[in-house]
Amino acid sequence: MTASLFGPDEFAAVAVGRPVRGEFTYSIPAELKPKLAPGLRVKVPFGRSTILGFYLGPAPAPSDAVRKKLKPITATLEAEPALTPDVVELCRFAAQHYRYPLGEVLRATLPPGLTKAQEEKQSRAEVVHFAIAEDGADPSTLTRAPAQQAALSYLLAVGGRANVDEVAHAIPGAREHLRALVKKGLVRIDTQALVHGVVEGMGSARPAKLTDEQASVGAELEVLLDAGGFAPVLLQGVTGSGKTEVYLRIVERALSAGHGALILVPEIALTPQLVGRFRSRFGPSVAVLHSALTDTERLRAWQRLRRGDVKVVVGVRSAIWAPVADLRVIVVDEEHDPSFKQDEKLRYQARDLAVMRARQAKCLVVLGSATPSLETLENARKGRYRHLKLTRRVDDRPMPALHLVDLRLERPKTVETRDTEPPLLSEPLKQAMRETLEKGQQIILFLNRRGHATFLTCEVCGQNLKCSECDVCLTYYRASGRVQCNYCGRAHPLPKGCPECDGPLLQLGVGTERIEAEVAEAFPQARLGRLDRDAVTTNERLTDLLSSFARRELDVLVGTQMVAKGHDFPGVTLVAVVLADTALSLPDFRAAERPFHLLTQVAGRAGRGADAGRVIVQAYNPDALPIAAMLKNDFEGFSDAELARRRSLQWPPTSRMASIRFESDNAELCARTAQQLAAVAARAMPPSSHGVRLLGPAPAPISRIKGKTRWQLVVKGPTHAAIAGPLDAIERALDEVSSTVKVIIDVDPGAML
Repeated sequence: MTASLFGPDEFAAVAVGRPVRGEFTYSIPAELKPKLAPGLRVKVPFGRSTILGFYLGPAPAPSDAVRKKLKPITATLEAEPALTPDVVELCRFAAQHYRYPLGEVLRATLPPGLTKAQEEKQSRAEVVHFAIAEDGADPSTLTRAPAQQAALSYLLAVGGRANVDEVAHAIPGAREHLRALVKKGLVRIDTQALVHGVVEGMGSARPAKLTDEQASVGAELEVLLDAGGFAPVLLQGVTGSGKTEVYLRIVERALSAGHGALILVPEIALTPQLVGRFRSRFGPSVAVLHSALTDTERLRAWQRLRRGDVKVVVGVRSAIWAPVADLRVIVVDEEHDPSFKQDEKLRYQARDLAVMRARQAKCLVVLGSATPSLETLENARKGRYRHLKLTRRVDDRPMPALHLVDLRLERPKTVETRDTEPPLLSEPLKQAMRETLEKGQQIILFLNRRGHATFLTCEVCGQNLKCSECDVCLTYYRASGRVQCNYCGRAHPLPKGCPECDGPLLQLGVGTERIEAEVAEAFPQARLGRLDRDAVTTNERLTDLLSSFARRELDVLVGTQMVAKGHDFPGVTLVAVVLADTALSLPDFRAAERPFHLLTQVAGRAGRGADAGRVIVQAYNPDALPIAAMLKNDFEGFSDAELARRRSLQWPPTSRMASIRFESDNAELCARTAQQLAAVAARAMPPSSHGVRLLGPAPAPISRIKGKTRWQLVVKGPTHAAIAGPLDAIERALDEVSSTVKVIIDVDPGAML
């Protein structure tokens, strides 16, 4: 009888912002009932605390016994839902697919200021302040004011005009530096009232004419955009073919019809030119979202998007959750980049979520790359995605000429000094560098290893110098005279001898610091810079270095994969891959794919201006598939061979996979827990005819990091549905696992290390 007194709207389904799975039922006070809407942030009692929750909708009426124990929602935290219906829908998918608590997924989508049980505060954005470089402003005149020089360099790198807030997040203390630049007559500040929804500079920086391929691809995308509906497209374009202009045109068309657009890039701090192009084309109607912004800036950009004041957002993977109004086009630039996979907490793949969001929003999604991921390529080949191509560079610029240096033949057969390896600048490479420098052109040298020596070995006992907390070798940095672990960051001075036997230590393996030293010795007149995580520890240093190289104030840039991230330097005519073999032997099924992508991308930095480019690839194993295929510009041959290999071994994309990782300070307990949960998964396995396999448990390839022992169990099968049974069983058993063992379920892992 009691149940009939209650309707379904008397009870609320709520996800709480805690790492607990499932939805919880709360009663609804009468005064709050009119205020509730799905996606609204609410305050709810949970245990002994009052915490953040998210109202999802009415909950079914519980039994009498349960009803008596229900607690009411305490308060609502906003007038309008923070989470739009499409973002809530995407979060539901992500929580289920990546096996992560829904409340934590919902909380992860929000900017700072909305992730706690506090009422929303509106950020002020009534006016926008723009810093504008005056004509002829030259950073080279500011050698005695390096901070001002960095601020002006950043401004020029993004087109000479930028939001002051944007400059301030990139350059610490930039507001003060900009005021000083204004006094010197190098910069002026333009304060504008923000007219919501008005697009500034729609037609600026447009090329006079598109290439025939750009025009053809653009026309096809416009047809798909205008037709409406879910339309996934792989845009495969060689480096320098003008993919960005295609993105700009399709976004422009969506905006002209009043629709919204979302553009994802791998690392926004490394692509100021891309952000500058969108800002120069669309002005303040572009929001930028990434973690380098201040909390206030992120909240302001997010609120402008949610209100519909702006309809274009450029951001890194976390921007996939942005509340873009009337979303009609999504672009994922460099979709192959591993940065789109998050490797902590909610381990989502932003590229895959972009496709799912486009499916839910019934809109166009463009996945762009010169070297598509095999997952995306397989979808295109099976007809799930439309496949469009740009095969030629803009202005018919030739692709760079590719040359191999076989280090087995070129390197010296003997070593004059016993504590170092032979030089890595081969004679053919040094000759090419001389010719390039004599012409006043620029050079990029690529090596995806940091430091001076990547490991040290005792000449007497043969032991490697390893980190005390991680199962990895220490890297030697000659500039600081220290050895450091690149996993946990522990560092100490270089020992005088082997810790085991006091024998002499040989410095083996090479890194960017050593290449920099070799270049300085061979070409003392060359202006030299290094781009890696050790050399550019702040956004200020990064921006200053990239700006200096773009202004041709540097002749040679030595760097890791950071030099391959979409930069456009017209003065670069020579790119050298100093050692192409470095990642080929990693214990990962993507050990061939990742180097091919990286080598092709870094080679694409050459010859993007008026002068032709060339690429020199040095390798000990030039017959390895990624190197041989890259030297032939043979993406099709590489992808065919690699997909065939993956198919024979049942690795993605020809299968679906999840990795279950175990970490603990207690090595014995970690191993025992891995074995126990493996047994749980084995009991839940479907019949063998379903093609599901368990691999392990076994110690992870890097068995110890930051003092924690690591084990790994892999489940793979033909579909995600096929592997659901073992994963469900493991999830149910997690409550029985000791709190001293961390268990991580990683669906569609990006790497196996």
